[in-house]
Amino acid sequence: MNRKPLNDISDSDIKQFEDDGVICLRGMFDQDWIDRMNAAVNRTMDAHHPDARQREVTKALGGDKGRFHINSFVWRWDDDFRAFALESPCPEIAARLMKLDKVSLFYDQVFVKEPETAERTDWHHDLPFWPLRGGNILSVWVALTSVNSDNSALEYIAGSHKWGKFYKAAIPDNDPHFKSDFEECPDFSKERRNSDYRFLSWEMQAGDCLVHHPLTVHGAEGNFSPSRRRAAISVRYMGGDAVWDPRPATMRIPGDPQYPAGQFPNMPDVFPPAWQAR
Repeated sequence: MNRKPLNDISDSDIKQFEDDGVICLRGMFDQDWIDRMNAAVNRTMDAHHPDARQREVTKALGGDKGRFHINSFVWRWDDDFRAFALESPCPEIAARLMKLDKVSLFYDQVFVKEPETAERTDWHHDLPFWPLRGGNILSVWVALTSVNSDNSALEYIAGSHKWGKFYKAAIPDNDPHFKSDFEECPDFSKERRNSDYRFLSWEMQAGDCLVHHPLTVHGAEGNFSPSRRRAAISVRYMGGDAVWDPRPATMRIPGDPQYPAGQFPNMPDVFPPAWQAR
């Protein structure tokens, strides 16, 4: 299994990421990682580990077909996910795009939409969910299956990370913990013909990854394929100007760590160092 990205990340890639708030990087993970993590996803989807943070969106919303499964902080209790978060190309990709000499793991998240899953991923950006602030936080969303518009490819609004917006967290199963007075994120699905917005989406193969800024607005339709699953792992990293900001209505971190607001959360047991330049 490769530890370094299989392909170089160029200066033009970094500029595209900075301008658009998202980039698709092709073929960064070898087949061994894809096989290992598909098996790990299958194993953990129905695990009853006490630390599992599962959301069964289809079931919660009363759907009767498909399955939209989310699981978070899996690295804390599964060795394969821990290896993927800390030993795969993910952390070096994150550091390179943020132009940092070191990054720490924030958390990981699994997203599976089985065939004929109608539930969409509402338009949102990530930072309002998180007890963090800063620009040096990003997500590496690794495709474990092929992805296209039929089976719930992600869509992004280019440059939306520069809008100065902080939309209300959009939780697919409507968890009341995340209620806030922030502005609702518009449904940009209705704006695809609006020339004010530039939509970005990619067909992907297993081993490709999307990397996005925490304020880049994105969403996805349901998985309309009768036979093709969409499975991905998104690993989030931080460094640089990221600071702890334990606001109300943000995600609960396992163990409820206490740390002074306004400082980088130097808690290696909770957010372990993931990569450092040599």
